[in-house]
Amino acid sequence: MSAEPPVRIDELEAALRDRVLPTVGLWNRLEGRPRTTDFSRALRAEVRDPLWMLSRQWQLGEFRGSDGGSPVTATYHVEVTTPSVFRAGADGVVQPLTAADPLEARAERRRVPFTIGTDRISYDLRLAIGRRWLKLIGSNDLIPTLLGLGDKYRTRWPIAVPNPDLDLDSPRIAHPEVWSAQQTVAGRRLDGYELYLHCKNGGLADDGITGLLVPLVRGELRKLGKVLVEWFDGLIDQPADNGAWDSSRLEHRFSVAARTGTGERVLTAEEYPGGELDWHAFSIDPDATLGGAAPPSAPITTTVFPAPVRFSGMPLPRWWAFEDGRTNFAAVSPDSTDLARLVFLEFALVYSNDWYVVPCDLPAGAIATVQGLAVTDVFEERLWITPAGAGDDQDSRRWAMFGLDTIGSEHVSADTSLYLPATVPKVSEGPALEEAMLVRDENANMVWAIEQTVPLATGRGRRGSEVAAERTAYRRKFWPEIVPDDPRAPVSYETMSSVPDNWIPFVPVQVEGSNRTIQLRRGAMLGIDGEPVRPQTSLLREGLVANKGKYLVHEEEVPRTGTLLTTAYNRTRWRDGSVALWLSAKRSSGRGEASSGLAFDRLIDTPPKQ
Repeated sequence: MSAEPPVRIDELEAALRDRVLPTVGLWNRLEGRPRTTDFSRALRAEVRDPLWMLSRQWQLGEFRGSDGGSPVTATYHVEVTTPSVFRAGADGVVQPLTAADPLEARAERRRVPFTIGTDRISYDLRLAIGRRWLKLIGSNDLIPTLLGLGDKYRTRWPIAVPNPDLDLDSPRIAHPEVWSAQQTVAGRRLDGYELYLHCKNGGLADDGITGLLVPLVRGELRKLGKVLVEWFDGLIDQPADNGAWDSSRLEHRFSVAARTGTGERVLTAEEYPGGELDWHAFSIDPDATLGGAAPPSAPITTTVFPAPVRFSGMPLPRWWAFEDGRTNFAAVSPDSTDLARLVFLEFALVYSNDWYVVPCDLPAGAIATVQGLAVTDVFEERLWITPAGAGDDQDSRRWAMFGLDTIGSEHVSADTSLYLPATVPKVSEGPALEEAMLVRDENANMVWAIEQTVPLATGRGRRGSEVAAERTAYRRKFWPEIVPDDPRAPVSYETMSSVPDNWIPFVPVQVEGSNRTIQLRRGAMLGIDGEPVRPQTSLLREGLVANKGKYLVHEEEVPRTGTLLTTAYNRTRWRDGSVALWLSAKRSSGRGEASSGLAFDRLIDTPPKQ
């Protein structure tokens, strides 16, 4: 069967018009055909019907706008004052606050532990102070080297070798690292910390040094004793007591105060966990008085040029501009009930070009209050700007940024000042010296403080479980396990199971004078010698001496996630180049609940007799 011959179309235009053959297709290509080389008229964006445009603007309410001019200049008057006093805790001693130290060091510093109970620790610092003392003696030209003062001070302030036959020296013998270090330095170095305490408490550096020492040498030794005290006091920043740490709340509490034109302003940090200190840690305390007598600084009156605020993905307000496609706020699809996201999108897409920033240079540590702000726009109108956060402090409709709240305020005016704490941007944190994890044990219905890292006598921290196991194993030498004699039953009755020595119990107790408030009181498990097991970290040894062993923690401070407490040395450089070094405590979130395995009244298999 042969194919049909193709159809011949003589007049294509008539065939398309009359649709003779509907299968015929037609393609057109649309492309720009410039008619001139001058594009100036096209770039002017001319409006063909201006009356229609004005009518639409009136219909949409665009003529109702006010204050639509862009700002040109801004003149502000700022009152600046600097805190001059510092108080640790709620009832601590008020101390002067200067710009010599960063505020973190003053708020976080705590005493360096040199003893745990009756056992001496921190031998790294003890040896460092002793070495410093020997260098001071050796570098003094008025003290003859033939006197052998180094040996005399080693005899007067010795580092004794632990006695392996005494249970009291078990903390320094049970750990091989500590035992080897003690044997190395005993009799060869002196305990400089004990010499420092002697001179610090009013003693003389030559007390107890025998020999025919001329008055000139004794006078030089006494001068060097004062030099040693000044050197160590400047080496590590330490408070007179335990600083601003609130052991019942497991956080720092402190206050600073400054004198303003209307009186004293007290800023209190009630819940500072440690770490990064910024303005949001403070609140206005209207009822507190610290006596900040330093006068405020001279006010600042300056005229500046406002600059538009820009952010990534912000729509461009001009024509003929390519926007960055990395951030597309128009592609966000919020739900109708997601009000926060809707408000954010409205700001980003509608009002993004209505924000301006005004530069204002303030000194570090200043409390600044804007007394007035006048803005001049392009229409030469001068507008007086009031703070957006002004009004009642408890008003739910009040909006403010970087503002300070007021403690216990009821219908008082909101504070619109800005506080720039005298802090440092970077702090070098050393390895953890102590770590204590407070966790909830629902099976035992109590809270445990697990000492994950405990300080050794060498000045370093080590895993608490390893230290507890080594100490228990060594003390078995003095307190061997009692094995019952024959005949023995296949099962035994156990009154209570045991837990590792690094688990410190906290039991709930009722607060005196209250029917519902519960606090956690530190308890103690019995050791192999029948005596209570004491904590090895300074964080958990609060009140062992001063308050007869009573230590209470508020129950709400230990959530289900737990609480981790850490102490470590911090080091930074201040703006004058000086070095600041202090021992600080920091609080952070834990890792959930834990189970100690503590059980009561159970039958166990009798262990076989060895």
